[in-house]
Formats: sequence, structure tokens, C-alpha cells
Amino acid sequence: MADKVPYGRVTQKPSPVRDVHIIWMTSGLGCDGDSVSVTAATQPSVEDVLLSAIPGLPKVHLHNPVLAYEVGSDFLSYWYQAEKGKLDPFVLVVEGSIPNEKIKKEGYWAALGTDPQTGQPITTNEWIDRLAPKAIAVIGAGTCATYGGIHAMAGNPTGCMGLNDYLGWEWRSKAGLPVINVPGCPVQPDNFMETVLYLLYQVAGLAPMIPLDDNGRPRWLFGATVHDGCDRAGYYEQGDFAEEYGSPKCIVKLGCWGPVVNCNVPKRGWMAGIGGCPNVGGICIGCTMPGFPDKFMPFMDEPPGGKVSTGAASIYGRAVSALRSLTNHTVNQEPKWRHPNAELTSGYHPRTY
Repeated sequence: MADKVPYGRVTQKPSPVRDVHIIWMTSGLGCDGDSVSVTAATQPSVEDVLLSAIPGLPKVHLHNPVLAYEVGSDFLSYWYQAEKGKLDPFVLVVEGSIPNEKIKKEGYWAALGTDPQTGQPITTNEWIDRLAPKAIAVIGAGTCATYGGIHAMAGNPTGCMGLNDYLGWEWRSKAGLPVINVPGCPVQPDNFMETVLYLLYQVAGLAPMIPLDDNGRPRWLFGATVHDGCDRAGYYEQGDFAEEYGSPKCIVKLGCWGPVVNCNVPKRGWMAGIGGCPNVGGICIGCTMPGFPDKFMPFMDEPPGGKVSTGAASIYGRAVSALRSLTNHTVNQEPKWRHPNAELTSGYHPRTY
């Protein structure tokens, strides 16, 4: 893999436009879960964006095989138009990991449509090669498209990878944008739609270059850890850990990787602010991270280093908890001067003039 180029150096900004098309490929190795997940977005919703309910945005046309009403050649016509430069500008969204079509002698791993000239399937690799150079921006939707995900784990036969691995970490779109990665298995719906909204405002000339971290993720969405926004974090601080599922306490000892995983789901919830793995009692298995899933296995076991950190937290946490209990007991009692006796004992002294 080529060395990563630090994000944020490019200052070129796309020119304002009136119409933007979104070509959404689901022909990577995946489950269409990201397309399904995005239908739950509310901040903004897909409908708000497509129906021009948000001021300042260009008109948006979505071409997603899961959500489209066109079928067959009618649907693929947008792909061919984009390839020929007749759908400019357009944003390319890729869902699913990118297989390596170079490692076999025959057949193909993944494809979409049939080439009318050869009668052969058009592979996902070929579509990316055709469309990515002409896209104003390229977005990876979900962990499979961003970093390879489940399909790219050790022992897989496809040699699959994420978009940055396929295009190169130094790759830039025609507008000077790097690949924008919005990971999640599946992607958190509002995280994705908020990223699209930012890009649309940037295309309209109303926002600066999108701020990304070194792994191509929007900084404002993935700058904090699961632990930072988790309702259970206070239990960790006091060394109070769950021993079984169903407990409201910190679940690090049950296998939660939250303290080291960049994700905002506990803070944001899943749908309408509700849900999210630790919020509903599930451990964080690091699905937004480039090392997922290999570096987070086996699931359900206490993370490496967890015994050290939880052991330390247990020692100082019990002491902190005990001291807080004393303070809590003190502040749960009213001051002694609040009484119905005849004498005023609050310390008030009347002024004499």
C-alpha cells in the first residue's frame, strides 16, 4: 500500500452547481445493509435531500439499485452517462468491499450489468476504474467499502480491500477530494447522510474542504471514542464492571472495545437518537476501525490490555467511589439552620444604620 497522504492539504473547492447525481454502487462484496440503514436517517433524511427540503442545496438525483424504481438498462443508463461525462457532476458512492480480479485466471468475483459490446459482465473493478476519475467525490459507505470489512479478513479467497487500498491513499477526485470514508457495519444512517449533506454544501460553494482524519473519516463524527460518549463510562471510572449481560455497568470485561474505538454511536444512537451497541447492552467490536475484524477477534473476550486497565480502574475506582459516597451522604443532608425553632441560626446578622 502506498503511504498515506495527510488529509486536509488540498484547498481546491468545486464550483457551485445546480444538479448533482449520486451513483451508488452496491456491487461490491456486501449485503446492501448500508443502503437499508440509510433509509432510517433523519438528520437529514434521504427524502429531505432528494425533495430539496434543505435550503441551499443543489437538486440531487439518487441512483441506487436498492432504492431505485428503474430496472435493467433504464437503471444502468445513468452509469453509462456518467462514464461518458454526460452526468457531470456526480458523486460516486461504493458499498461493499472491492475484490481483486487480478488473482484468478477465469470468472469474476463481483459485477454489475453486461457490456453490450462483449456480452460479458462488467466487474465492480471496471466500474470503479471507469467512474472514479470522473466523479466530483468518491464516498465509501460502510466498513466493507472503506477498509474491506468482514470479507477482507484473514483467509478470504477474494483478496478484497477497501476503496483507498484499491485506488491508492494518495488518490484524489477531479475536485481534489480524497476518498471519503464513512465506516460502520452497517454505516450509522445519520453519519452517512450528514457527510453527504456536508459534501453537497461544499459542491454548492457554501462549505470549506471537508475535514478528514488520517483514515479518511469525517473528523467531527469519528474524532471521539465510543467510551467518550458511552453512558456506561462512569462505571468504568469507578471500577464497577459488569460480570454478565443485562447489567447496566461497564461491559469492558465482557469484551467491549469502546475505550479504543473511534465511533459516535453511543452519543448519537442509531435511529432517532435511540439504540447503539453499548446503549442496548451489546459490546463494541470495533466495526468502524481499519483493523476490523481481525484485530478485534476473538469477540466476547476481554480486550488485550483490558486486564491491566480494568485492574487499575478497579483499584483507584473503588477509592474514588468510596470518597464520593461520603460526599454524597453529606450533600444529601440539609443544613442545620433550617428548622422551626425560635432562634435564627443561619448566620445572618442584621445591619445597623
